[in-house]
Amino acid sequence: MAARFVNIDHDTPMLLPPDLRDWVPEDHLVHFIMEAVGLLDLGTARVNHRGTGSEQYPPGMMLGLLIYCYATGTFGSRRIERLTHENVAVRLLCADRHPDHDSICTFRRENRALLESGFHQVLEVAARVRVLRVGDVTLALDGTKSRADASPSHRRKGRERRSITTSPTPRVA
Repeated sequence: MAARFVNIDHDTPMLLPPDLRDWVPEDHLVHFIMEAVGLLDLGTARVNHRGTGSEQYPPGMMLGLLIYCYATGTFGSRRIERLTHENVAVRLLCADRHPDHDSICTFRRENRALLESGFHQVLEVAARVRVLRVGDVTLALDGTKSRADASPSHRRKGRERRSITTSPTPRVA
């Protein structure tokens, strides 16, 4: 008896559905990032007001792209650019637009403070809605993670413990 196989035809073009949301599960991280970035005040974003050059990408899209890529472990602007072509979730986030690596790098350089505060605010939103993981970032809601070495020479003194628990700015490690 001959084996029956599914016909695989690489010469027939496959068209993506008109709505990329059909390809990304409802509980995917990209939906959370898009909603959380939509809640942020982006009034401090630095953009080109001169009117020269090509049209700019919206600051919300660029911020969401960087936060999503950082949360999933992609940091290089050329790799992020590649993801806008290859990764369906990133294509959804960018509305099927493809910012080049120079645009990504320029946005990151000119909006460093916005990126830092935006990332922290997204993590705060995640903590409020009890999302314990944002991509590769684990949120420790009940304290700081530290090594469990209880020998007297490794224990933290009272003042050191207080400085860890009362740190004024959240640290993303």
